[in-house]
Amino acid sequence: MRDHTLSRRTLLAQLGALALVGALPRAVHAAGGTLITVYKSRSCGCCTNWVRHMTAAGFDVKAIDTEDVAAVKAQMGVREQYQSCHTGLVGRYVIEGHVPADLVKQLLTEQPTALGLAVPGMPVGSPGMEQGPPEHFEVMLLARDGSAKVYAKR
Repeated sequence: MRDHTLSRRTLLAQLGALALVGALPRAVHAAGGTLITVYKSRSCGCCTNWVRHMTAAGFDVKAIDTEDVAAVKAQMGVREQYQSCHTGLVGRYVIEGHVPADLVKQLLTEQPTALGLAVPGMPVGSPGMEQGPPEHFEVMLLARDGSAKVYAKR
């Protein structure tokens, strides 16, 4: 199995390249679907489950295991109150935590001026967290100035 742990220098280089991609007006498309790069801990089972959810919904997922997911969140501007266990990058948007795939697709269709979407914490019943009775949760639309508003309720 290949080690996908990133050094800080490699992470910063990749994030810089992704920032350039973020300037494009449309989502990045790979041959089979929309490409989403997910930064996660190797040992996180719910992150792996969310990657499966996104793949099943037609996304091409590039999962990168890193021991410093916090550095990715900081580089992407995700404030602490909106953080979860993994961070995705799709087109010019950050996808933080267990955001449902249909809402990611909606975001990419609508193309709002925003940093991205977040499901703060790890609510039971959100994609990847399907153990036990589901909780109601909110999906937040993150603004680049650090503010947020409710994008959807589930």
